[in-house]
Parts: sequence; structure tokens; C-alpha cells
Amino acid sequence: MSASTENIPLSSSSEDELRTSADPHPMIKFIELYDKKHNVTEVEISIPYGKIAGKWFGPKNIKPILCLHGWLDNCGTFDRLIPLLPEDVSFLAIDFPGHGLSSRIPDGMAYHQMDSLVVVLYVMQEYNWDKVALMGHSMGAIIAFMFAAMFPDKVEFLIGIDALKPQTHYAGRFVKYAAPAITKFIEADARNRENSEPPAYTYEEMIDKMLEGTFQSVTRDVCPYLLQRNIKPSKKYPGKYYFNRDNKIKYNNVPGWSDEVNFELARQVRAPQLVIKAIDSPYPGSWEGFKAVVKILRKNNPQFHVEYIKSSHHIHLTHPEKVAPVVTDFLKKYWIKHMDKVVSKL
Repeated sequence: MSASTENIPLSSSSEDELRTSADPHPMIKFIELYDKKHNVTEVEISIPYGKIAGKWFGPKNIKPILCLHGWLDNCGTFDRLIPLLPEDVSFLAIDFPGHGLSSRIPDGMAYHQMDSLVVVLYVMQEYNWDKVALMGHSMGAIIAFMFAAMFPDKVEFLIGIDALKPQTHYAGRFVKYAAPAITKFIEADARNRENSEPPAYTYEEMIDKMLEGTFQSVTRDVCPYLLQRNIKPSKKYPGKYYFNRDNKIKYNNVPGWSDEVNFELARQVRAPQLVIKAIDSPYPGSWEGFKAVVKILRKNNPQFHVEYIKSSHHIHLTHPEKVAPVVTDFLKKYWIKHMDKVVSKL
């Protein structure tokens, strides 16, 4: 079965007439078959407040590269890229707490990007890894950068896709956004405790909302890879779905660091590093301070590499064929095969 979705219609009146209200949308089945074709195994890792869910690609006895997704996404973001990478390399793509199939944090608690570093440490602890190789997109790339700077002795290498450093919070920006974010967090936390089901939509309406929410940095044909772990079927409205992610993650606390802190983080990264920048990214913040940090990384890390590719923010999902050769060349230089007895955890 081809990985392309071009021949699978997302909607048709005849299809709606044939399937019963209890049947899932055809694209949900397609993603299941896609995972089966690529020998993907679901993973669950225990953490103090629940579990971290994920997908394991590649050999089960090889230490994997840990893959970190972006804000409001899930590990499905890597579904189209990883199958194009070397078959002898393993990858473990996880859902961050509140995303995908992972547990939410307890009621009343807020999400912080710094807490994601703890998640990486939890995964390392579960598998008894002394070091970890990281590949991240967007928020996941920022977390990989932060982790490599704060724990330089624990990182083998890192790959970041269309993001590099934490957002800079100047004094005026922090004051402007902090209080409203806290207020919205309280409202979202209250919604989580309501017994009513979230708003439900048809599958096609879900795709429309994803296109709108990402400023169309994804395309309609790749939305199902992200929707697969982000939605649940409505119990009230047959044939409709709702977003199952935690309402609170929309208002996660971003570190309010100055440029000087980000520059110092860059000086601390010692592992081989690849940064892939999407030239047509619709998020202006992805360019903020980017060149200044790249300059520091080039000066301080002889194993730093940066590649610019013409595409939008979700380049690894919309155009994985552009990203795969760059990542493969990097892996040929720096990936080391580690045998690891992990089958029992899958």
C-alpha cells in the first residue's frame, strides 16, 4: 500500500451513504495500515502522573533516536519522514504530556517547556540510557537545544527542524502576555473538569481547523497523520470527532529568557548539531535571533551544521523527501549503532 494519500478521498457522498455511523473515517484506517506497513510499535512509558505514549520505528534491539514533536502536534508529525531514513536506525517518537495519547498533567497544574526536559530524563531513566540522540521539530527542536545545553554530557547529537532557541521575552513582551496567559489557563483548567464533551466536528471540519490553526503550514493531505492521535470519536454525535488534547497546553508557560541567556545556552552545546531552517515558515518568531545564535554555534561548535530548505514550517511532514537526504548525511557522520535490550518494554 502506498504511503501517499492522493488516491484516498477525504470525503464523498457515496462513502457517507455506505458506512454506518459507528464506522471510523477511512483515513483513520489508512493511518493504521500505514503504521503496520512500516512496522511501527506503540510504546508506553510510566511517569509519576501517568504515561508517555509513543511510536517505535525500526529495529527493536537498537537504541533509538528520541524524536520530539512541536506544540499542539504529536508524534505522528514524524510519520512521513522516518520511513525515508536509513532502515538500520531506530527512532522513538513520543507524545509530550497533554498531547496525543500521553497522560495529561494533574488538574490545577500548568504546562512549562522546562518540564519537557524532565520528560526526556524520564525516558532515559526508563531505558537506562546514559546518553540520548535527539531529533525535534518546532517546540521539540527548542527542547532538544535546551537539553543539549543544560546536559551536554548526556547528548550524542541533536537535529532541529525549523526552530532553534527558546523565545526571547523582553520586559515589555513578558508583562504583556504573562497575565492574559494565566487567566486563559484558569479558564482552560475549568473546562477540563466539565463533564460535557468538547465541541464535535466532522473529519473534514477537523482538517479545516488544523489548516487554520497552523497558518496552512501543513497541507490537507498530511493532516490525518497529526489528527490520528489528536482526536476521539464523539459519543453524542455519530460520525463526528473532538480534539482530545489538554485544553491547558494552549497556554503553556514559555521561558521568559533574554537573548543573553539564549546566547549562553548556545555556547554550552558541544554535541554534533544539525539545524534545518524552513525558508517559507509562516512564524516570524522562528527567525527572531536565529542568525545571532547560529553565529555563536558556528564559532563554538566545530560539529555544527545548518541547512536552509525552501518550504513551510512542517517541512518534514509536507516535504519529507527534501529533509531526508540532509538528515541521512548527518546520521552517516555521527550516528553510532548501540545494541539495546528494549524489546520487553514495547
